[in-house]
Amino acid sequence: MKLTKKSHSCVRLEKDGRTLVLDPGGFSEEDAAIGADAILVTHEHPDHFNEERLRAAMEADPATEIWTLASVAEQISAAFPGRVHTVGHGDTFTAAGFDVQVHGELHAVIHPDIPRITNVGYLVDGGKLFHPGDALTVPDHPVETLMLPVMAPWSKISEVIDYVREVKPQRAYDIHDALLTDLARPIYDRQIGALGGAEHLRLTPGDSAEV
Repeated sequence: MKLTKKSHSCVRLEKDGRTLVLDPGGFSEEDAAIGADAILVTHEHPDHFNEERLRAAMEADPATEIWTLASVAEQISAAFPGRVHTVGHGDTFTAAGFDVQVHGELHAVIHPDIPRITNVGYLVDGGKLFHPGDALTVPDHPVETLMLPVMAPWSKISEVIDYVREVKPQRAYDIHDALLTDLARPIYDRQIGALGGAEHLRLTPGDSAEV
């Protein structure tokens, strides 16, 4: 499949002429979801879920559908009857020709005083790719390409490194990187690359790779 990085946590996957978009949030491009046959959203935080971007994609193509957890579905499903599907941990489904398994239930801890919201990750095509959203979820399945939340208010670099070690992917591509400055990137690249135990890669928004 073709992987195209968009800004922050949004990625586009293309296979057999169909397109699956994950997490086209407010930090990603305005047209990040346009042209998608299916859209997956991991949780309700605005850097992952942007209602305007989803509405634009759904209105542009009446065949586009969304799969997401209940907290997001309840905000948009009324406007698109039958086109928004609620999923949770353990569910499996097919979206735009991609086989998807749902893993995880909760967002990572930001601070003990902040209530945790729900969050799901998506394992695509039997482990070809895993996007965990905002959690360090380890699926019970081998992963070839891990979309790695490299920098967030809820993590530190040692946790990111240990996550790569635990998942043991063939390769890890950075996501959740909008807040990572150019000064810090070489530090993250060097330490994750040296200590994670997997090939560590980064795509500039708009660039693509075959995975």
